Amino acid sequence: MVLRTRHWDRLGNGGLTFTELGFGTAPLGNLYKAISDDDARATLDAAWEGGVRYFDTAPLYGLGLSETRLNPFLRDKPRESYILSTKVGRLIEYCSPEHRAGVGKWFDVPQRRENFDYTYDGVMRSFEHSFSRLGVDQIDILYVHDLCAFSHGSKAASDMRVEEFFGGRGYDAMISLRDQGLIKAIGGGVNEWEVCQTLAERGDFDLFLLAGRYTLLEQKALDSFLPLCEARGIGIVTGGPYNSGILATGAKPGSFYNYDPAPKHIIDRVSAIEEVCSSHGVRLVDAAFQFPLLHPAHVAVVPGGQGVSEMMSNLQATKTKIPKALWADLKATGLMREDAPT
Repeated sequence: MVLRTRHWDRLGNGGLTFTELGFGTAPLGNLYKAISDDDARATLDAAWEGGVRYFDTAPLYGLGLSETRLNPFLRDKPRESYILSTKVGRLIEYCSPEHRAGVGKWFDVPQRRENFDYTYDGVMRSFEHSFSRLGVDQIDILYVHDLCAFSHGSKAASDMRVEEFFGGRGYDAMISLRDQGLIKAIGGGVNEWEVCQTLAERGDFDLFLLAGRYTLLEQKALDSFLPLCEARGIGIVTGGPYNSGILATGAKPGSFYNYDPAPKHIIDRVSAIEEVCSSHGVRLVDAAFQFPLLHPAHVAVVPGGQGVSEMMSNLQATKTKIPKALWADLKATGLMREDAPT
């Protein structure tokens, strides 16, 4: 299967060609439940056979497990045939069992803790550690990870980490790695568009992996952030296009939104969106996948895939024809912003 691709070349260095469907590998880190090595490999193989050529990971995902599971999968793949991104901002360190990070979130993972470090040394050490876990000769994109209130507990704490990143020269480290050609692009992997905008205004960033903030449910990033990216040629990867699952499962009891059980107003809104999709014979998940790609700054959408069935569903979503009338109906009923590109 051949997937549609989008080429990005902000720097004039040949750029990168993304498959519109990427693979977000947090689930391979045993997020919320443990999966076997064989099941993880089967999911990766299904993605490759389906044409996926963009893989995103991070040291956080499974406290290193996601990166180490990618290692044998990527070993026999021609390096020029895929794009690989990982992240910096945390050092994953050995610890005693009682200090293991992510209990209740990451299952059957190495005995490790996470130590936030956005300094020059922290970025360089994290980059080196990722190389060792991944076993590759080239990492294409390096994102600074989770400089957001969601991850640090408050806007004040987020602001302090942003200052650490710039004042502690973590940003300089990323620029140096790009200037040396050790990576092709730098960016931010963040849950909040406001933080991405701050980074874009203060630094020379190429790409942002924005999780869950430009979806069928949320479009406030259109206010200022996405226009800024368009003006500067910054590419956008949408992570979490299903807002933690509810745009894939639909408005069912127990649906998740933003990593927590969905509140009633979200369930009601998703139910209304789903009705419009059904009236056009379109799965909600298909519309949710394709919506971000209608914005011209976008280069890829990266949902997670914890099993072969989820991966096959994502692949199906790339092929579905979405009638323009569906988007028009969502706008007419106030379920989508009028200025959202369709």
